[in-house]
Amino acid sequence: MTEQKTPLVEVKRLKKYFPITRGIVFQRHIGDIKAVDDVNFVVYKGETLGLVGESGSGKTTIGRTLLRLHEPTDGEIIFDGQDLLALDMDELRETRRRMQMIFQDPYASLNPRMTIGAIVGEPYVPYLGDNRPYVIRVKKCDGCGRCVDACPVDAIERV
Repeated sequence: MTEQKTPLVEVKRLKKYFPITRGIVFQRHIGDIKAVDDVNFVVYKGETLGLVGESGSGKTTIGRTLLRLHEPTDGEIIFDGQDLLALDMDELRETRRRMQMIFQDPYASLNPRMTIGAIVGEPYVPYLGDNRPYVIRVKKCDGCGRCVDACPVDAIERV
């Protein structure tokens, strides 16, 4: 018998556009800022999803839209079999108790005394004893010409 994974979160064609308007009294819609455009993903029970991207890439907007703190422009959000867009405010409030966004402050989580290579390889140490072979695989030069093994953490901003 094949074990089927149960989706906890399904996001299909999620879009969130913020309107651009002109005028003070009579506001005219003159365009949109496409903060999130056609995002799809599935998170199964027992899994964790981390959204990673540049500043302004829509990570926070996706999280806020999943919680319906922002109403989506288009798309579907299914949480534990429930269509979140079909819920009224009382049902949504109850469902939100089972959902959470966790923001990570890179300055609080990255050790400035470690190189990028050491940080990336650190999770492998308990399992493999040495992170060097795995860090070498992910080694990539940054804009200053040095490799991640020599780059300080603050170089992340410059890369």
